[in-house]
Amino acid sequence: MKSLKVKDCMATDLVTFTLSTNVVDAMDLLLKHGISGAPVVDDEGALVGIVSEVDLIQVVVQDSYYNEPVGIVADFMRSNVETVTLDTDIFTLAEKIIREHRRRYPVVDEEGGLVGQISRRDVLRAASEFRSRASI
Repeated sequence: MKSLKVKDCMATDLVTFTLSTNVVDAMDLLLKHGISGAPVVDDEGALVGIVSEVDLIQVVVQDSYYNEPVGIVADFMRSNVETVTLDTDIFTLAEKIIREHRRRYPVVDEEGGLVGQISRRDVLRAASEFRSRASI
């Protein structure tokens, strides 16, 4: 499994948000695509954060409890984002997922640019395909 790299299994067709994306629009996109979170990028496309269902549930609480306007993604995202690189092996990533209890990691290139995302499901799929090929 150490021969499998993140670049071999990651998703590259991503749903992303900008800092100014309305949180209601972000909620709708997560629901529409059946995903639990997405990267947030700046105007140049650089990774600046990540927003998840949990982050957006804060919107529901804020709106219901404080009766405040909903807001934008920048108000609710997490900006301290753990990333992985294209050459991270799947075994190391699997250990990291277990240790840090994360659902997904943005994938960055050498310059730190967002190039994809890898999720727990991607890791399971890669492991299953690897085992299938190994048994042939």
